Amino acid sequence: MVSEHEMTASIAERVRGAAAAGTALRIRGGGSKDFYGQALNGDILDMRPFAGVISYEPSELVVTARTGTPLAELEALLAGQGQCLAFEPPHFGAHATVGGMVACGLNGPARGTAGAVRDFMLGVKLLNGKAEHLTFGGQVMKNVAGYDVSRLMAGSLGALGVLLEVSIKVLPIPLAEATLVFELDQAQALHQLNRWGGLPLPVNASCWQDGRLSVRLRGARAAVAAALKTMGGEAVGEQAPALWAGLREQTLPFFALQGDESLWRVSLPDSAAPLGSGATPLALGATLLEWGGAQRWLKRPAGEALAIRQAAASAGGHATLFRSADKSVPVFSQLKAPLDRIHRELKRQFDPAGVFNPGRMLAGW
Repeated sequence: MVSEHEMTASIAERVRGAAAAGTALRIRGGGSKDFYGQALNGDILDMRPFAGVISYEPSELVVTARTGTPLAELEALLAGQGQCLAFEPPHFGAHATVGGMVACGLNGPARGTAGAVRDFMLGVKLLNGKAEHLTFGGQVMKNVAGYDVSRLMAGSLGALGVLLEVSIKVLPIPLAEATLVFELDQAQALHQLNRWGGLPLPVNASCWQDGRLSVRLRGARAAVAAALKTMGGEAVGEQAPALWAGLREQTLPFFALQGDESLWRVSLPDSAAPLGSGATPLALGATLLEWGGAQRWLKRPAGEALAIRQAAASAGGHATLFRSADKSVPVFSQLKAPLDRIHRELKRQFDPAGVFNPGRMLAGW
């Protein structure tokens, strides 16, 4: 059996060789999120052999795992102790890994109330573009201070380094859960969600589509029972788990694309009016809302990028081309000059030879 030291040395040698030869490496786990981002370039650096949970302290609410560890395996381990990853990371496939979870920085239905993957990052170990071993953070919150590089890795799409280990905060599984459904149009749903947001209610997730608002309650039994009595709506029984799993994994019918449709993720203030109703007109296609209205999914052609991004900007947000067969359209919105300089300088410091996942996040990286 190959030791951890030998595996790490092998990865470091691949990085040094690529930097010396001026070639690229495509860091990859299970490949379940290959669709996300711009281009896929470079020789594959398969991280799946670098797997295993290093330490898990249920009483301390922290787990440390190698990045090739299957995400399903980690979640099963946590569930056995009555704990979970509260941000509900999507898998998008059976082979999703812990490293892919962090690198893509994607979150599930509970993100609006529980927080994002970056909020749960405590520490990382990685190899930079010079094959240097770097360690940031630790296994307790008090070590997460100053320049929090651990959180910087969440959503970096492998552009800054090869993640080797991550330490993540976990939380207990809520004791009670219930789902309510309300018949509301989009504007009414946004108003209601914002009103509930100002009340002491255990609202954990929300989903609106086609005049139907679903709300998931999670928390203490007494809190959930009290909310069921005061919020109204219709209680959902056996179908509720499939709804939230389908939203998390994008297996709901809404997410099936037809013809020239692309899937857009629009991030807005949760109090923003329905997209397209403001100063910037936009003929909307099918729309789905979650995270209390802060995340809105649209199905529109990739060629309408300018109109979609203008409408999102006028509402105080931005739009990401999440799934599309058309890779000629930038996936992410253009950064403003000061922020663009920071991103490029971070890339230069971590990966001076441009070895890691070139073009995955931005063209020219």
